[in-house]
Amino acid sequence: MLFFAGTYDIAVIGAGHAGLEAALAAARLGCRTALFTINMDWVGNMPCNPSIGGTAKGHLVREIDALGGEMGKAADANTLQSRMLNRGKGPAVHSLRAQIDRRDYSATMKQTVETTENLAVLQAEITDLQPEDGGWLLTTRLEAQYRVKAVILATGTFLGGRIFVGDVSYDGGPDGMFAATELTKALGRLQIATRRFKTGTPARVLKSSIDFSGLEVQPGDEPVIPFSFETETPPTNKLCCHITWTNNDTKQVILDNLARSPLYDGTIQGEGPRYCPSIETKIVRFADKERHQVFIEPCGEKTDEMYLQGLSSSLPVDVQQALLQTIPGLEHVQVMRPGYAIEYDCCDPTQLQPTLEFKHLSGLYGAGQFNGSSGYEEAAAQGLIAGINAALKIKGEPPLVLDRADGYIGTLIDDLVTKGCMDPYRMMTSRSEYRLVLRQDNADERLTPIGRRVGLVSDTRWERFTARQAAKQAELQRLEKTVIPPTAQLNELLVAAGTTPVSTGVRLIDLLKRPQLDYEKLSPVDPDRPPLSRLTREQVETELKYEGYIRRELAAIREMRRLEKRLLPEDIDYTAIHGLRLEAQEKLSAIRPLSVGQASRISGVSPSDISVLILWLSQKEAGR
Repeated sequence: MLFFAGTYDIAVIGAGHAGLEAALAAARLGCRTALFTINMDWVGNMPCNPSIGGTAKGHLVREIDALGGEMGKAADANTLQSRMLNRGKGPAVHSLRAQIDRRDYSATMKQTVETTENLAVLQAEITDLQPEDGGWLLTTRLEAQYRVKAVILATGTFLGGRIFVGDVSYDGGPDGMFAATELTKALGRLQIATRRFKTGTPARVLKSSIDFSGLEVQPGDEPVIPFSFETETPPTNKLCCHITWTNNDTKQVILDNLARSPLYDGTIQGEGPRYCPSIETKIVRFADKERHQVFIEPCGEKTDEMYLQGLSSSLPVDVQQALLQTIPGLEHVQVMRPGYAIEYDCCDPTQLQPTLEFKHLSGLYGAGQFNGSSGYEEAAAQGLIAGINAALKIKGEPPLVLDRADGYIGTLIDDLVTKGCMDPYRMMTSRSEYRLVLRQDNADERLTPIGRRVGLVSDTRWERFTARQAAKQAELQRLEKTVIPPTAQLNELLVAAGTTPVSTGVRLIDLLKRPQLDYEKLSPVDPDRPPLSRLTREQVETELKYEGYIRRELAAIREMRRLEKRLLPEDIDYTAIHGLRLEAQEKLSAIRPLSVGQASRISGVSPSDISVLILWLSQKEAGR
């Protein structure tokens, strides 16, 4: 029998990385929030790789933190090993990645949401939701009902989840959890278009059964750099990772058993991730490659369970065991958990506004893998924005929409809602046109003022941020004014660094712009330098050395934002605009872009279509 259980401002369905950030943001902005999860013991779970960050993903974590989110702080508190990726490349693509203690991370996040004011964490499966009197009515499997003003769907891979291992398949969520089997039907009744995506994981194996003696050791970087701008004591490297490789024997085992893979016998229908394929897909797709890299990574400090990154598979258990035993170091490995594939339901994100609210359903938001993305970081970023916007809507305040030049978060959301995705979306630095401006080191400069305006940045944090900015400006002024005389010491230093000596006095700022020089090399001739934080030095050096490139990107950003300000009427009839191609009419009518800028990024809308649209808009604005 149905019974009424309570009233909240906002309900968040799912307590994965998207749901956690959404619920925390909404509650911290003063909204009474309920966070629903199928299992309280798996809040903030990492069912795939127990790591946070990576190429472009590290940028997202820094941006989440700069806006006032939680992921960066929780990652710092539970780091096992930290590395800065792409150090051999330019600063635009430097990305922090940390191996994380997955159970401690979950415990940290669980305690955080349990102790946050305005936030109730409830174990329940939501089976139905329906609009009611300007709000929403939610029903659980145990027939409890809740009334809320807004709902955020952050269902991860639980929605319609189905597990595949060889020819065995069954309804289920990640890590042996229950699937959410009824909610998709409710979404259908709301005319929300859904599709099936697929992801997967590798086997987890027992550490003591691995022979590490011949494996490449992958230590962490020193000093460790934290994700959060608020972390005062950086984490330490506690454990090492190791590297091994598949070989022709591995390849042969897979090819001999390919017909037993649900990926190739037609059992799995969902679209899998393009940039994180299974080992059987890699063997087929890259048939000419003799070997594939495997990273052996710890799952926690208090467990001997090891994660085999690069060996995601849904092959039968006996085949998984056989292929693992062909790999150096794993000849006698004991499998603790076999790998599996999981299919799940998600929405077509082009149904969403840039606020992540559904266009045709007021007060209903989507976030994370429900929106077609992959990855913990992409999920957390969307959850944060959905939580902020749901709270702002309830409070009657303007929404928060980040554009592509504000951050990777803006790029991520714009890609999803404007272009959609045919397979699980993964953030990469190449997706941004402005990646030299959107570096991970300056995420606080770009986004902390926005987090402050929204209400997620505390007074204490704001004071620290403004102090850092003041120190940076003071240092730039000092570099501008300080002239170093052409001494023998200076010229010896310059020649040793491989750059041209000087015959007259030279400003410090001009020396620091030289690619061969940096703060460390210039320290002997700069004895009066004030104490500077690592972050300040990094920002100053990068901005000076790449000044010309940054100036060009800023000019492109100004042009992009000019087009973003050309707003399009909500009721525009694209079929009536003479000169628009038929494909453009169809795509524009389906996406309903908010601006000319957004329209220009829709697949199938050409530059000539945009010219027609601008001309039509100009004539309309002129009253013709």
